[in-house]
Amino acid sequence: MPVSLTNLTKYYGNFCVLDHVSLQIEGGMFGLLGPNGSGKTTLMRLLATILRPSAGQMFIDNIDVLRHPARIRAQLGYLPQDFGFYKRLTAYETLSYIATMKQIARAERHQQIRQVLEQVNLIDVARRRVGGFSGGMCQRLGIAQALLGNPPLLIVDEPTAGLDPEERLRLRNLLVRLATQRTVLLSTHIVADIEASCTALAVLNQGRLVFTGTLTDLVEQARGRVWQVETTPEQWEQLHADLRIVSSRSSGAKMLLRVLADDLPLAGATSVEPGLEDGYMAVMHGVRPAEVVHA
Repeated sequence: MPVSLTNLTKYYGNFCVLDHVSLQIEGGMFGLLGPNGSGKTTLMRLLATILRPSAGQMFIDNIDVLRHPARIRAQLGYLPQDFGFYKRLTAYETLSYIATMKQIARAERHQQIRQVLEQVNLIDVARRRVGGFSGGMCQRLGIAQALLGNPPLLIVDEPTAGLDPEERLRLRNLLVRLATQRTVLLSTHIVADIEASCTALAVLNQGRLVFTGTLTDLVEQARGRVWQVETTPEQWEQLHADLRIVSSRSSGAKMLLRVLADDLPLAGATSVEPGLEDGYMAVMHGVRPAEVVHA
């Protein structure tokens, strides 16, 4: 299901949260990457018809979102960043309540609930109260409620935040599987989530779009700009102030630093192959705010 945004802008009072964002999403698993406060959640809420933009256009499957919000709601499932369930209800009762709110016919309700519970691997705990669920199980139940009605567009906002590594991996694999049958828009500030699940992405910074393209395209933004520097722990403090350090680790009595720089940062530094995190840092810190890299 294609999504098209043109000059999408959102103000809260005099504060600009989204600044003329134009973006094309063709389908599959698409990532929206950026730090906290970059405007990701606002963009998700606009697409979910919870908010209206101050300016700009949004089309989902060639339907004008602003003119036909009810038609859009019928075609999307939404998992917000912050949500809660009634803890005394079971997983099945929770989904039954939400299915009723979605106006799913009673004759179809039971079959749909069982289907989504199986999709998120919660069918064995369908009769357990939600109050006893782990964080990852609650997130999967959140995905299940978004899948009710079999929407062709799934919007998920920071779904892995706060999860342990095993639950994060399970949830990412679930989203990738779901994306084979629908468009999944994943918002996150975690580069590893994008790297493990998406084929294309956009990067937001301070409400502005600074990159859109494939994962390979993003890696290429750091080509020739990533260096490994060997130093001592005593020198690290000074170098930390002078260089843009992507990562650092101890190696015996030495420190190995991964540095982002346009030119040789220090004598003895060696050029290394870039990764997705390097590309992300390059577009976040090496591109003027008004400039967008369209790969």
